[in-house]
Amino acid sequence: MAHSLKENRRKEDKIKYSNFPLTRINFVLMAICGAMIVIGFLLMLGGSNQLDHFNADIFSSRRIVVGPTIAFLGFVGMAFAIIFKKK
Repeated sequence: MAHSLKENRRKEDKIKYSNFPLTRINFVLMAICGAMIVIGFLLMLGGSNQLDHFNADIFSSRRIVVGPTIAFLGFVGMAFAIIFKKK
């Protein structure tokens, strides 16, 4: 009798947890995408242009292409991570 009681509790716990809209894989994917967004913004950081000295580094491909692309892919991935449902 005690064995069936434990099995019933496990089944009830599985039913309770299966009602959650987001699972562990969703949170892992969201964490990865969040890190991608932060990395993209960090790649866009750098020194600024000053009045007495022109800094040509503000036009580098890292700041204009790579950083925004990684951040954008992170945002798109975040949307996918939220709606992803494991079959």
